[in-house]
Amino acid sequence: MINNLCKQAYETAKSKGWHDKPVETGTLLALIHSEVSEALEADRKGDTENFAEELADVCIRIFDLCGSKGIDLENTILKKMEYNKTRPFKHGGKAY
Repeated sequence: MINNLCKQAYETAKSKGWHDKPVETGTLLALIHSEVSEALEADRKGDTENFAEELADVCIRIFDLCGSKGIDLENTILKKMEYNKTRPFKHGGKAY
Protein backbone atom coordinates (compact mmCIF):
# COMPACT_ATOMS: atom_id res chain seq x y z
CA MET A 1 0.00 0.00 0.00
CA ILE A 2 2.74 2.50 0.91
CA ASN A 3 4.63 1.77 -2.31
CA ASN A 4 1.42 2.45 -4.23
CA LEU A 5 1.13 5.82 -2.49
CA CYS A 6 4.76 6.54 -3.44
CA LYS A 7 3.98 5.78 -7.07
CA GLN A 8 0.82 7.91 -6.98
CA ALA A 9 2.57 10.88 -5.32
CA TYR A 10 5.41 10.75 -7.85
CA GLU A 11 3.05 10.40 -10.82
CA THR A 12 0.92 13.32 -9.61
CA ALA A 13 3.97 15.54 -9.08
CA LYS A 14 5.33 14.50 -12.47
CA SER A 15 2.01 15.26 -14.20
CA LYS A 16 2.05 18.74 -12.63
CA GLY A 17 5.51 19.49 -14.02
CA TRP A 18 7.57 19.01 -10.87
CA HIS A 19 9.83 16.41 -12.48
CA ASP A 20 10.23 17.94 -15.95
CA LYS A 21 13.95 18.29 -15.24
CA PRO A 22 16.17 16.46 -12.76
CA VAL A 23 15.71 17.59 -9.15
CA GLU A 24 18.54 17.24 -6.65
CA THR A 25 17.86 15.01 -3.68
CA GLY A 26 18.85 17.89 -1.39
CA THR A 27 16.10 20.03 -2.88
CA LEU A 28 13.52 17.30 -2.31
CA LEU A 29 14.73 16.87 1.28
CA ALA A 30 14.49 20.63 1.82
CA LEU A 31 10.89 20.54 0.61
CA ILE A 32 10.16 17.77 3.14
CA HIS A 33 11.78 19.90 5.83
CA SER A 34 9.66 22.91 4.87
CA GLU A 35 6.49 20.84 5.33
CA VAL A 36 7.73 19.70 8.76
CA SER A 37 8.32 23.36 9.66
CA GLU A 38 4.81 24.24 8.54
CA ALA A 39 3.45 21.42 10.73
CA LEU A 40 5.42 22.79 13.68
CA GLU A 41 3.93 26.25 13.16
CA ALA A 42 0.40 24.85 12.92
CA ASP A 43 0.96 22.92 16.15
CA ARG A 44 2.32 26.00 17.93
CA LYS A 45 -0.84 27.87 16.90
CA GLY A 46 -3.08 25.02 18.09
CA ASP A 47 -4.42 24.55 14.56
CA THR A 48 -5.02 20.78 14.66
CA GLU A 49 -6.67 20.60 11.23
CA ASN A 50 -3.79 22.37 9.48
CA PHE A 51 -1.31 20.36 11.57
CA ALA A 52 -2.76 17.13 10.18
CA GLU A 53 -2.71 18.51 6.63
CA GLU A 54 0.94 19.53 6.96
CA LEU A 55 1.82 16.04 8.23
CA ALA A 56 0.05 14.66 5.17
CA ASP A 57 2.17 17.00 3.03
CA VAL A 58 5.31 15.63 4.73
CA CYS A 59 4.26 12.11 3.78
CA ILE A 60 3.37 13.12 0.24
CA ARG A 61 6.77 14.76 -0.23
CA ILE A 62 8.50 11.65 1.15
CA PHE A 63 6.37 9.42 -1.07
CA ASP A 64 7.23 11.56 -4.10
CA LEU A 65 10.95 11.31 -3.32
CA CYS A 66 10.74 7.54 -2.89
CA GLY A 67 8.66 7.19 -6.05
CA SER A 68 11.15 9.22 -8.05
CA LYS A 69 14.06 7.08 -6.82
CA GLY A 70 12.31 3.70 -6.92
CA ILE A 71 12.74 3.19 -3.17
CA ASP A 72 10.78 0.32 -1.62
CA LEU A 73 9.64 2.43 1.32
CA GLU A 74 7.06 -0.05 2.57
CA ASN A 75 9.55 -2.89 3.02
CA THR A 76 12.16 -0.54 4.44
CA ILE A 77 9.72 0.77 7.06
CA LEU A 78 8.68 -2.74 8.08
CA LYS A 79 12.32 -3.85 8.39
CA LYS A 80 13.24 -0.74 10.40
CA MET A 81 10.28 -1.15 12.76
CA GLU A 82 11.31 -4.75 13.44
CA TYR A 83 14.89 -3.65 14.06
CA ASN A 84 13.74 -0.88 16.43
CA LYS A 85 12.02 -3.52 18.59
CA THR A 86 15.45 -5.02 19.29
CA ARG A 87 17.09 -1.77 20.40
CA PRO A 88 17.76 -1.03 24.06
CA PHE A 89 15.61 1.31 26.14
CA LYS A 90 16.19 4.96 25.17
CA HIS A 91 19.10 3.99 22.93
CA GLY A 92 21.41 6.64 21.56
CA GLY A 93 21.66 8.70 24.76
CA LYS A 94 19.20 11.36 23.64
CA ALA A 95 17.16 13.25 26.23
CA TYR A 96 13.89 12.69 24.32
